[in-house]
Amino acid sequence: MKLDAIGVVSKDIKKSVAFYKLLGFEFGEVPDDAMHIEAKRQNDSVRFMIDNYEMIKEHTGIDTEPSNMSSFAILCDNPADVDSAVQKIKDAGYTIAKEPWDAMWGQRYAVVIDPDGYGVDLFATL
Repeated sequence: MKLDAIGVVSKDIKKSVAFYKLLGFEFGEVPDDAMHIEAKRQNDSVRFMIDNYEMIKEHTGIDTEPSNMSSFAILCDNPADVDSAVQKIKDAGYTIAKEPWDAMWGQRYAVVIDPDGYGVDLFATL
């Protein structure tokens, strides 16, 4: 077995796509009635999926409203890329949970929050 995809649930797919584009994800055209969309960052083998909140609730019977801290991490090429990504997110009006800092474990690290409350860790080796 191997990890094939990571997904988030969104109440506004277009808003989520705009957020993740700032982090380098590539998406095709997003239809107004999109229920599911996938992106793939260059050189990644794992797919990234965004699904419509109402569709997931209907298909699974589960209210996917985030009730705990869910997050995933994106490896950046260098520490300056962490700072640049955070600045793009901030300039676009999204939430920064933790400004970039040099972590004791040897990484430049930051945490940003997507439009639906998912934490996205950004990091690079110092």
